[in-house]
Amino acid sequence: MSIVIDETTRVVVQGVTGRMATFHTEEMVEYGTNVVAGTSPGKGGTEHAGLPVFDTVKNAVAETGAQASIVFVPPPFAADAIMEAVDAGLRTCVCVTDGIPAQDMMKVKRYMRTKRVERRMQLIGPNCAGVISPDRALLGIMPGHIYTSGPVGIISRSGTLGYEAASQLKEEGIGVSTSIGIGGDPINGSSFKDHLQAFEQDPDTSIVLLIGEIGGPQEAEAAEFARDHMHKKVVTYIAGLSAPKGRTMGHAGAIVTGSGESAAEKIEIMRECRIPVIERPSDFGTAIAKMI
Repeated sequence: MSIVIDETTRVVVQGVTGRMATFHTEEMVEYGTNVVAGTSPGKGGTEHAGLPVFDTVKNAVAETGAQASIVFVPPPFAADAIMEAVDAGLRTCVCVTDGIPAQDMMKVKRYMRTKRVERRMQLIGPNCAGVISPDRALLGIMPGHIYTSGPVGIISRSGTLGYEAASQLKEEGIGVSTSIGIGGDPINGSSFKDHLQAFEQDPDTSIVLLIGEIGGPQEAEAAEFARDHMHKKVVTYIAGLSAPKGRTMGHAGAIVTGSGESAAEKIEIMRECRIPVIERPSDFGTAIAKMI
């Protein structure tokens, strides 16, 4: 099973008429994702990339029964787009937008917590690669051809390292159940722990690769959860051993500001929690092949 989306999930693309949105929408449709609509304020009633366009997400959901969305909206307006998805009753929203102000994301997080509903919307991202279940559905910007179906779940803060892992696994003849990019921003929607819980319940996943990096407490929280609650194998890689303290590395969230946030400290925490650590990204494929 897919832990986030599958081929039946009805998807709406927010900001569908933009250049990058158009490109990736066509890629998702070609991959087999069930994209049913797009939104672009002021362009409701038109058609784009073969899809009906609506002014609002709520209208799109009412007309098409959409269950998930992907946000290709510029940073100044992306937070409003996510909150619009919340109001429309979607169950999943992927936001690939990079550069959303941290204060805007604080507003989004507070807004999501005020919604006293039976099932709160799951936000993946922002500043992420999205999610893919090979041969089933793609909701993001991953290069679908490097993914094959198999037993390895991937959760990564880095999109490119997630791609590298999938490519190496394919070379080893090993496939992926679901790969999720949670994003590199300091304030994001879903965490390593959230997706570890889902993979623990997934019968198609037998091992989980967790790709972390410097900055923030998420890796430490994931290590403790895996130690105490995971029955499936978990293996990790932490990027940034050579990053100097206090300097941003790639992502806005990849900056060491306190104890326990450097790569060396996170690796030590992983080992204390008895989680195997892959030392080099070039070893993803061979290390996991030995564990399966």
